[in-house]
Amino acid sequence: MISQLTERYPALAHCSGAIAKAYDILATSFSNGGTLLIAGNGGSAADAEHICAELMKGFRKKRPLSPEEKKALLEADRPMGEILSGKLQGALPAIALSACSPLSSAYANDCDPVLAYAQQVNGYGRSGDVFFAISTSGESRNLLFAAVTAKARGLKVIALTGNKDSSLSRLADVCIKVPQSETYLVQELHLPVYHCLCNMLEEKFFSE
Repeated sequence: MISQLTERYPALAHCSGAIAKAYDILATSFSNGGTLLIAGNGGSAADAEHICAELMKGFRKKRPLSPEEKKALLEADRPMGEILSGKLQGALPAIALSACSPLSSAYANDCDPVLAYAQQVNGYGRSGDVFFAISTSGESRNLLFAAVTAKARGLKVIALTGNKDSSLSRLADVCIKVPQSETYLVQELHLPVYHCLCNMLEEKFFSE
């Protein structure tokens, strides 16, 4: 799938190794019951929520529940279990940190706005989870504080940035640096990268 990505977007060829490493980190975490925490600012916050949506429901596959999962639903309540077992889909647990505005605004008001993501990582994060930080510059202070918190709690850190070395790239276990520096051009290349990762993960965990 990475080869297919680079055929469509030749500019991303030099990112292929980093994409593969990011996939390995994510696949290992999900295999061990981990959760993905994703964050960004502005358009990158929208990307974080986009990734969450692709992982938490069917992306290209229908992801039917296993017979054991269907049985458990039927045993819990047969009428509702029949509906649920036919319509629920397999999911990879992912949380977009930008999505909880009451928590973020409360923490920003009571404590420090720049640490709102770090507070969520501190609350949600467990050793073996992954923090995925999306920043076109790699210098967003709220993401840097969240990345440090993640590392302190035993999470792996994946960064998706532009082409420059950055504070975030130096903190991350792997940094995918797409070959652009202007914000909207960086964002145009971020989407195919994370779609590739979502596609690879779905293929691994939900192959028919």
